[in-house]
Amino acid sequence: MSLDKFFLIWGFAAQGIFAARFIVQWIASEREKRSVIPMAFWYLSLTGGLMLFIYALYRKDPVFILGQASGLIVYIRNIVFRLREKKQLEQAGEKQE
Repeated sequence: MSLDKFFLIWGFAAQGIFAARFIVQWIASEREKRSVIPMAFWYLSLTGGLMLFIYALYRKDPVFILGQASGLIVYIRNIVFRLREKKQLEQAGEKQE
């Protein structure tokens, strides 16, 4: 398989993972009957975004590279916020017991 064909398949897979985050968010919101953003949304965003960033680097597309790089910062930051919040809630629960 040529490198071009590999990265074409990689790019489609990345886009599929990135798009799947909206399906996950939609299902979670329907279950809750309100708008929610589950952790899976952020993990899919990070995974798909990182894969698309790698694809953009291969394509040497500065617009695509900048767009994906800035998105990665947001996804990582939201994951950090959510993990920190989870840890704080767990610690608060331990203190109440």
